[in-house]
Amino acid sequence: ARYRRNFIAGGTFFFTVKLANPKSRLLVERIDFAAAYMDVQKQYPFETVAVCVLPNHIHAIWTLPPDDADYSLRWRLIKTKFSAHFPHAENLSVSKHGGTNAVFGNGVFEHTVRDEINLQRCADYIHFNPVKHGLCGNVRDWPFSSFHRYVRDGWLPLDWGGTKETAVMSFGE
Repeated sequence: ARYRRNFIAGGTFFFTVKLANPKSRLLVERIDFAAAYMDVQKQYPFETVAVCVLPNHIHAIWTLPPDDADYSLRWRLIKTKFSAHFPHAENLSVSKHGGTNAVFGNGVFEHTVRDEINLQRCADYIHFNPVKHGLCGNVRDWPFSSFHRYVRDGWLPLDWGGTKETAVMSFGE
């Protein structure tokens, strides 16, 4: 079966991008990822609605410019720029498809955001993800998240989400 991407100029999309090695912590241990992300965002603009960088994967919501639907190009460039920081001799991981030194897994999971309710649910999922994975006790404790921008801009309270034990959230998983 061939996966069909939904290319909508000016669309809003939820993404998940994973490293090839699920045990890796490269995304939070290397500042190069943020630099690669921002460099591509300058060259090919998009709005980051929400983002959370975890040790081995990224969740993001982007809105593309009105005349542009090419999120694949942006992710390919981000992945390429970040991966270029690792010499081939490091043998970071072995791809499932036989290649060596594959930093990222193949592909990008993409979901077209349908409406405001879906957007809110995706943003909540992104912000709560570090707690869900046991990386921190409270959403506010994870530094690599747009949650802090949401608090600063008055969209969410600092104590939003509670803890894994007290959270009453349904993300439709």
